[in-house]
Amino acid sequence: MRSREADEVVRGHLNRARRSGAATPIARGSYAASQAWAALNPRDAHAQRVWEAAARLRPGAVFSHHAAAAVLGIDQIGSWPRTIDVTTATTGGSSGVIRRHRRPVEADEVVPWGEHFVTSPARTAVDLASVLPFTAGVVAADQALWRRRSGGALCARGDLDDAASRYTGRSHARVAAVSSFATDLADSVRESESRVLIDRLGFPAPTLQQRFVLSDGATAFADFWWPEHEHIGEFDGTGKYLDPALRSGRTPEEALIAEKDRGDALRRSVRALSRWRTPHLRHPRLLYDILRADGLPAVRPRPGR
Repeated sequence: MRSREADEVVRGHLNRARRSGAATPIARGSYAASQAWAALNPRDAHAQRVWEAAARLRPGAVFSHHAAAAVLGIDQIGSWPRTIDVTTATTGGSSGVIRRHRRPVEADEVVPWGEHFVTSPARTAVDLASVLPFTAGVVAADQALWRRRSGGALCARGDLDDAASRYTGRSHARVAAVSSFATDLADSVRESESRVLIDRLGFPAPTLQQRFVLSDGATAFADFWWPEHEHIGEFDGTGKYLDPALRSGRTPEEALIAEKDRGDALRRSVRALSRWRTPHLRHPRLLYDILRADGLPAVRPRPGR
């Protein structure tokens, strides 16, 4: 079969797959199997779009901001952009799906990635902190520092502080505040989001990942711990019950019972234990009410609606 005829056959199959919903467009001229695409989390889906963009750019492009975060494994809260971030030291406007940022990039601020580069984890966190609200910036910085990440932290505290000190743009104050507030102990984006909100609501600064030995000798780590008040705080995400990778071979029901038993054992060891979920972070007064009802003091009044 001649090349033109082969191309027509491929296009025919692709058009039928698109019409049936079996194929999903992910970039100009690129498609993915809809079922496999739907199974990707938002970060990995964005990373795939970055790969598609990389195949169409001349060698030497520097992927940054959300693009670098997706490639490096730095997660975010909220939605990921449809555009792909590229940083350049020269002039040049954004076009199509490419969003260009103009800022000098030093040799020690990038790492090789195929024929291209991605900004280092510390530079990526600072770039995101410069364009995102404070909470999202803290999430990015915490993710870069996260010490219990499989394979180890992406960068050290000194790397983040150095990258923040190099930033001289209009968002300098926010970048510095994010760097100062960041920690390597937040095990999830929701824990990062929670501790920002805890601070803004006027509650005491908690100790993170406090180790407890339970009555049966088992060890448990609490997300948040206020020792002077003998008060534990826990973000109760649904992933531990629904995500097979987090259930360690247990059924959702078994995971739920195990978590309840763990919570009961922790509660018997302390004066108070508070739990909250994502909806309580969307409406700050809900988290405020939970913590205050369980006896944790705050220096600020209950927030309005």
